[in-house]
Amino acid sequence: MKKWVMILAMAMLAGRGEAQFNKATLQATGLTCAMCSNAINKALQKVPAVESVRSDIKNSSFNIVFKEGVELNIDALKEAVEDAGFAIGSLKLTGSFSDVKLPAGQHVKLGNQYFHFMDAKTDVLNGENTLTVMDKDFITLKQFKKISATEKMPCLQTGVADSCCEKEGVPALARVYHVMM
Repeated sequence: MKKWVMILAMAMLAGRGEAQFNKATLQATGLTCAMCSNAINKALQKVPAVESVRSDIKNSSFNIVFKEGVELNIDALKEAVEDAGFAIGSLKLTGSFSDVKLPAGQHVKLGNQYFHFMDAKTDVLNGENTLTVMDKDFITLKQFKKISATEKMPCLQTGVADSCCEKEGVPALARVYHVMM
């Protein structure tokens, strides 16, 4: 009996793609000196999923490595940068993917978070891939206005599941991240 339960559990997991974000590149805006960079660096290091942060002062960017097996709260990165007094200009998440299916124009649940792939160029993600978060407050206002003019999804404006998401089984008011590859 235990053997059958184990086989059933493994079969269920095999059909569900897996993903683990392992690093990110975050570009901040509003920095004027090394002290600004240091403030963001310290704030990012307090995020529970962050293992290490390396600053690139010349480009106002931060290379972040995540702890293995720890669920990443993407909004916690934004909050850390904002709490330090700055804003995000771009956030690129790199992860290892294993058989993550990308149905055209639909949402994908990775861990406990929902993602809408805005320009999926493939049907299945495997190996290392980098996703750029396109939500408001993760890109510049100019970039967000340009995307908003072409994408009419209500959830893009708020980052929260709306009628366009709920028909796909995304719970009402769930956080939805819009990403491009």
